[in-house]
Amino acid sequence: MKSKLFISTAIGVFAAAAPMAHAAEIEIPRVDEIVVVANRSPERADRVGQQITVLTSEDLKAQQTPVLTEILSRTPGISFARNGGVGATTQVYIRGAEPGQSVILIDGVKLNDPSSTDTGFNFGNLLVGDIERVEILRGPQSVLWGSQAIGGVINLITAGPKARFESDVVAEGGSNNWGYGRVGVGGKSERVTWRATAAYLTTTGVSAFDEHKGGAESDGYRNVGASAKAEIKVTDRLSLDLRTVYSRGRNEFDGFPPPNFTFSDTREYGVTEDLVGYAGANLALLDGRLTNRLAVAYTHTDRQLFNPDQPLTDVTFRATGHNRRFEYQGAFALTPTWKAVFGAESERSTMRSASPSDFDPNPASIRRSADIDGIYAQLRGDLAPGLMVSGGVRHDRHDDFGGHTVGQASAAWRINDGKTILRASWGQAFKAPSLYQLGSEYGNPSLAPESSHSWDAGVEQRLFDSRVVLSAAYFDRRTKNQIDFFSCPFVSADPRCVGAGGLPRFGYYVNTARTKAHGVELSAQAAVTEALTLSANYTWTDARNQTPGANFGKHLQRRPPREADAEATYRWPTKLSTTVAIHYAGDRYDDVANLNRLKGYVLWDLRASYPITERLEVYARVENLFDKSYETIRNYGQLGRAAYGGVRAKF
Repeated sequence: MKSKLFISTAIGVFAAAAPMAHAAEIEIPRVDEIVVVANRSPERADRVGQQITVLTSEDLKAQQTPVLTEILSRTPGISFARNGGVGATTQVYIRGAEPGQSVILIDGVKLNDPSSTDTGFNFGNLLVGDIERVEILRGPQSVLWGSQAIGGVINLITAGPKARFESDVVAEGGSNNWGYGRVGVGGKSERVTWRATAAYLTTTGVSAFDEHKGGAESDGYRNVGASAKAEIKVTDRLSLDLRTVYSRGRNEFDGFPPPNFTFSDTREYGVTEDLVGYAGANLALLDGRLTNRLAVAYTHTDRQLFNPDQPLTDVTFRATGHNRRFEYQGAFALTPTWKAVFGAESERSTMRSASPSDFDPNPASIRRSADIDGIYAQLRGDLAPGLMVSGGVRHDRHDDFGGHTVGQASAAWRINDGKTILRASWGQAFKAPSLYQLGSEYGNPSLAPESSHSWDAGVEQRLFDSRVVLSAAYFDRRTKNQIDFFSCPFVSADPRCVGAGGLPRFGYYVNTARTKAHGVELSAQAAVTEALTLSANYTWTDARNQTPGANFGKHLQRRPPREADAEATYRWPTKLSTTVAIHYAGDRYDDVANLNRLKGYVLWDLRASYPITERLEVYARVENLFDKSYETIRNYGQLGRAAYGGVRAKF
């Protein structure tokens, strides 16, 4: 009923806005847009068989918010769960897959954290910053992107300079003592291209313990970030790439204090530092037909949790994760329409964690590492006029789990003079257990890797000289040996419920789950007039537990089966641009037994921007206009109505 109400409301908004049309410039996605993430080398979007969404710099700017999760959640197939306001731990789900079953990249470097529970990346500490482009690839992508790419891949691409020297500034403020600023400088010459940025965000936020359940104090967040990149053209055929991204976030949260150990306000906080480094050399041979890239990438995540009210030690948890990766990639143009992409990778992940307490203020750290080496190859090209196909295979060898081989195939068929594109893809994927799942205090060294196979098919249709773009896709994924956490009862004869020194433990990880996810993704964009543009998308995801037992057929937790978004943007003759945006998320469950239902919600946003000059723009937005109370995780609060205003300038 709520989804019908949302759709009816959205149609009403669009219908009301249509008569206001006047003249201004609009953009609809181009069929010849170049994407990278799908095939690890540049390819036109209409030649890609997988389902992909691209957010350009203009798309990101139009959303105004620096919180990347909010933007991602408004695209097809993506939802999130967050334990509090901005900066709190945030999990992103692609097509209902687990957070650790998707690969997150920034400028081609994996961001997944080896020390986290399932190696999933915490989006709470990631802001838009200097990101100017996002490519979202849905479906299994393990052939090109390796272990974890079961749900999909999100590739974040930072900005590059366009002029010999340029600089830009963003500054905004608003509700909850919100303050955000970013400055960037860069330049481009015949041989050297470079850019550097720095950003800072602060807010008093909202209570992590939902104020509607009794939370009374705000839990704030601060983030400092910086990035730098340089490309040096040594010769016409050889170039060097250097990139780094750094962020440090401090978020306050609530916990379960004694003596009752019930969720309530506390003074706890966490500090997370992320560092990404990359160095690569690119060499073109055979008149550019053969390109080669040799690179080393490094990620470092350091997390610490503090409780100032704990008498003997204020540190309650600390973890460090490192990932070092050496890789070679080649691409060879066999003919003008056929290309081979191939490569080899060697990755070493390490983690260290400890959980100090008043019972044991200085526990020994748990340390574990793993090596995985892989080779891959993909061939793609035109099988017939308008029909592009691709096929690939990958073999990985894990030092604990041996070898695994996966395959993938896709096709894109352009018909009706390119106005209609039919897409289909199939793929296999696997994911080794995380270091935490194997070796932490809840670890289980006998775990087996997760594996999956899935397929999808869709169509994109352009109408009225491409002023209207419609797309639809269906997907189906089956996963085996999915790793879940098993909670031990208070009294148990299970030997796995006994930890070091014979002490009982709360639970352990085990391969218990078979899951199935299938669904439909719909989207539409329309340039109604030169002044009025409309867009909408709808996702239905049926993600369920298929393991025999009490939870067979239950919905996977925290994934809403239905989500939808709609926007109407009108550009006035005065150059003022205004947008009405609506986000709908249906009911979901907070637990695997589906006993705790989280109610669905509808959020309304208003946005406006005005270019004072070609180089200076002011903007403002109101989020959650009707002050809707909602939860993405049970008992954790989210922001109510909030207003922000800011300025963008280029020099």
